[in-house]
Amino acid sequence: MTEVQHAPAEPVSYPFNTSEGIGLSDAYERAREQPGLLRVQLPYGEPAWLATRYADARLVLGDRRFSRAAERDHDDPPRPMPAKRTGGILSMDPPDHTRLRTLVTKAFTVHRMEKMRPDIARLADDLVDGLIETGPPADLVEDYALPIPVAVICQMLGVPVADRPLFREWSDAALSTSRLTAEEFLAKRQELTDYMAGLVAQHRAKPADDLMSALIEARDVEDRLSETELIDMCVGLLVAGHETTASQIPNFVHVLLDHPDQMRLLAERPELIAGAVEELMRFVPLGAGAAFPRYATEDIEVGGTLVKAGEPVLVATGAANRDAIRFSAPGVLDVERRQVQHLGFGHGVHHCLGAPLARVELQEALRALLTRLPGLRLAGDVVWKDQMLVRGPRTMPVGW
Repeated sequence: MTEVQHAPAEPVSYPFNTSEGIGLSDAYERAREQPGLLRVQLPYGEPAWLATRYADARLVLGDRRFSRAAERDHDDPPRPMPAKRTGGILSMDPPDHTRLRTLVTKAFTVHRMEKMRPDIARLADDLVDGLIETGPPADLVEDYALPIPVAVICQMLGVPVADRPLFREWSDAALSTSRLTAEEFLAKRQELTDYMAGLVAQHRAKPADDLMSALIEARDVEDRLSETELIDMCVGLLVAGHETTASQIPNFVHVLLDHPDQMRLLAERPELIAGAVEELMRFVPLGAGAAFPRYATEDIEVGGTLVKAGEPVLVATGAANRDAIRFSAPGVLDVERRQVQHLGFGHGVHHCLGAPLARVELQEALRALLTRLPGLRLAGDVVWKDQMLVRGPRTMPVGW
């Protein structure tokens, strides 16, 4: 019988991962091998428990006794940045979370995303055509990885693609950790909110066949969300709809370049790419560290630790995805691995609603690159993002 750990241990400094590269710190493996949860201290806020094992992670993410909304009731939640952020729908619990999520879920169903696949595939091929025409070297981020999800989410929301440089800057600010002061972060967030409010006003005056117009109708006609919720939802979709996918495309390529046998296999057998995306989602720890604490609403045991009511728990999905109890040879990239039930898109009520779109974008992005540029290689030094919630190359020069 597992001995329950009651007293909080002295917290260790967190996060563990560095922004240089996308490796998983050995500290996570040591944490998984120790009994109970690990007590950690982020740069700002109160200490928190850290879940690093797969079973513990699923429990915290899926159990309704852990609340995201409770963060708003705490003056000093654990966080990597000075400012206390409001996460919109990410900071809600049911039923409010369910009410808002229902409004957009139908726009991201697997069926709808599959209908969009030919257009996304055509976009990826057109971008590869551009790479070939211009010739190497090219920046895989700016010339390929960013344009794919940006074009798609802009089309879905009705946002002008020409404004990409603006919301690229705001997205960086929204996901920044210590690069901005609290005042600078709040100022950038207000700029993005004001921009989105202006777009909402334009769509309200001249509705279109897009997701933003549908949300406006839900607000104005059906009274299913407030004006603030409407704007926050559009902001969240815009940032989340492009940033993670734009980071994972070069991350996946970088990993495959380090595993040339796996890369060659995918080029020769593109039917494996869909499964390979799931394996890469498991293998690549996107986050610099765990974020979005969940607060226990009552005393609950997690992995041999008694988490008391009111205590926050962070979930390290990158570490959970390398748990040897759940995955055989977890440190090995195997694009033929079957039934990869990773936590890369989260779990429970906050499971990424854009996961079906991200899967199609990642699959088609890899397909076009690997089948049409078989000699793809690095052509210079990679510059990595720093002081950001998500990791990935800022620039990645490639040749072929």
